[in-house]
Formats: sequence, C-alpha cells, structure tokens
Amino acid sequence: MSTSLRQRLRAWVASPSYPWVSGGALTVFAAVELVVVPRHSLVIALGVLLSAATLAWRHVRPAVAALSAGAALLSFAAGADLYIAATVSGLVACYTLGRHRVAHPALLAGIGSVLSLAVNVWHIASWHPRSYTFDLLAEWFVLTVAIVAAVAVGDAVRAREETRRERAAAQLRLLAMERRQAAAAERAAIARELHDVVSHSVSVIAVQAESATYTTPDLSPQAREGFQQIARSARASMAELRRLLGVLRTGPEDRTGTTPQPTLDALGELIAQHRSVGGEVELRISGDRVELPTSCELSAYRIVQEGLTNVRRHAPGAHAVVEIDYRPDRLAVRIADDGPGSPGVVHSGHGLAGMEERATLLGGRLTASPGPDGGFLVEAEIPW
Repeated sequence: MSTSLRQRLRAWVASPSYPWVSGGALTVFAAVELVVVPRHSLVIALGVLLSAATLAWRHVRPAVAALSAGAALLSFAAGADLYIAATVSGLVACYTLGRHRVAHPALLAGIGSVLSLAVNVWHIASWHPRSYTFDLLAEWFVLTVAIVAAVAVGDAVRAREETRRERAAAQLRLLAMERRQAAAAERAAIARELHDVVSHSVSVIAVQAESATYTTPDLSPQAREGFQQIARSARASMAELRRLLGVLRTGPEDRTGTTPQPTLDALGELIAQHRSVGGEVELRISGDRVELPTSCELSAYRIVQEGLTNVRRHAPGAHAVVEIDYRPDRLAVRIADDGPGSPGVVHSGHGLAGMEERATLLGGRLTASPGPDGGFLVEAEIPW
C-alpha cells in the first residue's frame, strides 16, 4: 500500500463520517446475513441488528460500544451460531471501548471474561445439562481471548496516539525554545554590533567637542564650557554603554576596542567569498545609492550573508540572485535561488529567525518561503 493511499485511509477513518458509513454498512450486511441464514429467533435477530447499528455512534458516544458488545453476546447466547456480523460488531465494540478508555482495560477484560463465561454456562445448561466437561469450556476460552485481544489492541492504539501527540507537542515546545534562543542570540549579536557602532560615533563626538576648545581660539567661556560638557557627556555615555552592553561580549578578544562593522559596500567581498567556495551568485543593485544609517546597512548585510549561507547549506550548487533596491523610504533586500527548496527551514531555521529579528528590531519585515518557480526566497524591507 502506497504512503499516499495509507494517509488517505487514515484521514477517512478519522473523519466524522466513517463510523456512520461503517456502522450502516455492517447493519446492511447483518440484515442480509439474517435473510440468508434464516435459522434464528427474534432475540437473535434483534441482537445482531442492534450490535451492528449501535456502532454508528461509537465516535460520538464511545460508551454505546458496550451496548453493541452486549447485544453480540446476547445473540450468541440465544443460539448456537455466532453470526459474522455479530462477531465483527462485538470485536469492533471491544476495540472501541479500549481505544477510548471507557474504563480501565483490566476492568473491561474482566467484565468480558465474566460475560463470556455466562454465555458458555448458558449454552452448557441449555444443550448439555449433564456434560460439564472441560471441552465445553473451550467456547469460554475463545470468547475471552478474542475480547481481551480486541480491548488490548484498542488500548495499545490509544497509547501510541497519545505518545505521538506528546512527542509532537514536545517537538513544538523544543522548536519554540530553540527559536527563542536563536532570537536571543541574534539580539545579543545585534547589541554587540550596535555597541561598536554607537561607541565609535560617541567617541568621535567626544573627540570633536574636546578638540573644538583648542582649535577655535575665539570661543566664549560659555561656548567652551558647553563643548567640554558635550565631551564629558559623550565619555559618560561610552562608559555606560560598556557597562550595559559589554557583558554581551563572547570572548576576551571582543572586550578590547571597537570593531568596524560591515556595510553594503562590503557586499562585493561577500559575493566573492560565496563564489570562491563554488557558489553561483548574481548581485543586482537598483535605485540611487544613498548613505543609510549604520544599523540599517549592517542588518541588510547580515541578512544577505545569512541568505547566502542558507543557499550553500540547503541548496549547494544552486544559482542565487541577490537584489538590493534603494527606495525613497526603505531598503528592499531579496535573496532567491533555483535549488530544490527547503520548506523545513521556514519553521526550524535559526538563521532565518535571526534575520527576522534583525528586520523587526528596525521596524521592518522579513518573509521566507519556497519561491513561486521553485527554490527558496527571502525578502526583507528595512525602513530608514
């Protein structure tokens, strides 16, 4: 049986129409069987039909399956023959009782065993009043084994589905936790990078304000004091930045000095690195190149960097196209490839979570999905 056919059958079995269709079909079969095999009493006919018909409600009211199993045993107790429809109905009913855990499986098996013994004793008393031999108890043994097996299978299926649901829920929780950790790590990286950028800018302000008091001799005392105050405030701000954001440094080498952060001017080197490892990439730039805020250029660079990394990781050998569009109020970034696509990356990729975090922190947005013509597509818009 193919996987798609098996999946369709499972979907149909789980649908609300399945119990009604199967219960109705079994009822029709029971009626035909009663007509073909006319040796039955009214009690047997009612038991067989009731056992089959009540199965239609087994998903809505699982406890009704107990009535179906009792009717099947009643029809067998009233006659020497166990009809096929009653047999199937009784087993399905016992399976349903175990599947929906109407009662504890041990209790269900015990009640089934007692009822089977009652049916067997009734048969012995009716047709063999003086022959209480162990051979006649074989009927009780077979019925008990069938009932216990049906209940056990139903309970096993229930346990397996609960385990599957718990595993799926645990995977979702783990995925959510990993995404939160990835977002937190990306925020830490952004904070480190912004610390470098802001520290450099503030240090320039401090140096320029302090040097202005020496390079401009005709400053008034008030202006000179104002420049000194600007320099002191800038240095105090740098110290505060180091205290608040310096703890996010990952290594001792990061705690000394500031590191120049890449901008969109470094895309050429990034493209060259991608090509040097065998990747095919095309860079397209549209719009008038304007000087953007450092945070915008840094985030756009990191998005392109992560996008090309994903191409190498999930679609090696694919042709990638990087598009940078300078618009009047925002920067549009697009990374597309013609590889086979990786739908799972949309849900579990930590790199994509970090890219989305970067765009969101700047008031932009990022989408990642399989491309319309195949491959994978990442689109981001960053306002400035």
